[in-house]
Amino acid sequence: MRTQLKAFIAYMAEEKGRSASTADSYRRDLTQFLDFAESRGVTEAGQIRKSHIAAYLNEMKRAGKAPSTVVRASVSIRSFFHYLIRESVVTQDPSLDLETPKPEKKLPVVLSVEEVERLLNAPDTSNAQGARDKAMLEVLYATGIRVSELIALDLGDIDLELRFLRCGAAGKERIVPIGRMTAESVRFYLGPMRGQLTKREEEYALFLNQLGTRLTRQGFWKIIKKYAAAAGIQADITPHTLRHSFAAHLLENGADLRSVQEMLGHSDISTTQIYTHVTKRNMKEVYEMHHPRA
Repeated sequence: MRTQLKAFIAYMAEEKGRSASTADSYRRDLTQFLDFAESRGVTEAGQIRKSHIAAYLNEMKRAGKAPSTVVRASVSIRSFFHYLIRESVVTQDPSLDLETPKPEKKLPVVLSVEEVERLLNAPDTSNAQGARDKAMLEVLYATGIRVSELIALDLGDIDLELRFLRCGAAGKERIVPIGRMTAESVRFYLGPMRGQLTKREEEYALFLNQLGTRLTRQGFWKIIKKYAAAAGIQADITPHTLRHSFAAHLLENGADLRSVQEMLGHSDISTTQIYTHVTKRNMKEVYEMHHPRA
């Protein structure tokens, strides 16, 4: 079985083009499974039955392995047997119709309204970089757009008079409203401040870096981490945190799910529904903190 495992790893790396880290994950998962099978007296791949795989996955659960780890192991085992069938090493696939736990859905990190206020007020708007950063943070929280959409904005994509912006890839563009305070922050940045960052007149990117070119996702990651630390926010903030907070706060204040779905640009409403779980969690925390009989 070890020879077949070695051939399978080579197949995944060379023919399937899997990365070295992915190939290592397959090797690690399958080595542990084959160790388990051999400890049960199984010496050939054709001797492995569904009961062996189920027993192994159950042992992983009893050992306290995370559901995602168990799922990954089952995927590795399935892939291995698909390969063995393809190579005619075995005639039956014991991994078919195998029940595995569903991956655990982690609720997104959502800031409180007070934390958002501290974050938005953290930039020093007396200089060009601070004015830009304030405008970017305001736009993210006001619209819930993705960071990739934020940095892709051009000057013509935002209308400060009608207060809306246009974002999204070609064919999937959407119009999202912005609030008065956000419009004011962007207008302030577009005054003399953006001009201090501009190196050439034909640059149409809305948000510019120190070189006068379009800001990158990595650049924004550093910016939001800096202001989260300055605002004393303990949560592990990512560039998506303000998007999550935008959606959760809208739902908490009575917005309907379909409208939030449209503003976020989700094609499936089930993706948006995760924010209802966040609001329910917050509701429970408020109840337990304030109700006298909680």
